[in-house]
Amino acid sequence: MSGESCLHQLQPQTGPIVSVSSVACPKTSTSNKYVQLNVGGNLYYSTLQVLTRQDTLLRSMFSGKKEVLTDKEGWILIDRCGKHFGLILSYLRDGFVILPKSRQGIMELLAEAKYYLIQGLIDLCQEALQDNEERALCVIPFITSPKEEERLIQGCVRPVVKLLYNRGNNKYSYTSNSDDNLLKNIELFEKLSLSYSGRVLFIKDVIGDEICCWSFYGQKRKLAEVCCTSIVYATEKKQIKVEFPEARIYEETLNALLYETLPVPDNSLLEATRRRNNCSSHSEEEEAVELRERVRRIHIKRYSTYDDRPLGH
Repeated sequence: MSGESCLHQLQPQTGPIVSVSSVACPKTSTSNKYVQLNVGGNLYYSTLQVLTRQDTLLRSMFSGKKEVLTDKEGWILIDRCGKHFGLILSYLRDGFVILPKSRQGIMELLAEAKYYLIQGLIDLCQEALQDNEERALCVIPFITSPKEEERLIQGCVRPVVKLLYNRGNNKYSYTSNSDDNLLKNIELFEKLSLSYSGRVLFIKDVIGDEICCWSFYGQKRKLAEVCCTSIVYATEKKQIKVEFPEARIYEETLNALLYETLPVPDNSLLEATRRRNNCSSHSEEEEAVELRERVRRIHIKRYSTYDDRPLGH
């Protein structure tokens, strides 16, 4: 029985230092004796057979070579973080373990393996860290032509998110915050690509006609477009303003994930739409049927009269 379900902190009262040989080890079936472990406040149960199976610090602790601390209830105290101790026991018990998914988790487990002198687990963690360094987290293609863009989108079974950014496409000067917002759009693109690289194809476009524009595709067709640029009518001259609609971009990315596995369009939804529109005009019914061919183009404050330049500029 693992104590991972008992994650509450104990208030142990440290008793005298005793060796594990004096902690009520029976004369028969000693290797099958269950030991109560309190590792940094996390409670675990294991047998002496598992704890002494390999030549580790734990074998020294539980074979009487080293002295250990116990509280008045008989819990053996180990002053280490107990977050990954369950994995330590699993490795000692089975000879293998499923490592944490994150690099940080593997590094934390490696630190514990080094403390307990478990060489096999040390090697396993180090190999995993080396593989993560050699393997790219994600690959983002750059579009060099419209034909290449079409080939990437039509040949991909996953949803596609494209960011077009080209600062040189401006006809007018930029507002004071535009450069910062353009960088924020690029940083958000990189953040999303790291989070969803296994589920979404992310591509960059630096040859398009817009300055900053997001496009979202599902089932090989465009679903939505978020244009982040607008024209500001300033007092003296026009300026171009770049927005950072973070919430809208997140929303459209999640909407694109809906097309990850489901067929498009949903036939039952279309059928319900047709029935609802039977009482409407013919043009409205055709509009509902052709809904799948539409692209939602969202322009953020296009042709705005708002000027965000600070006073004196």
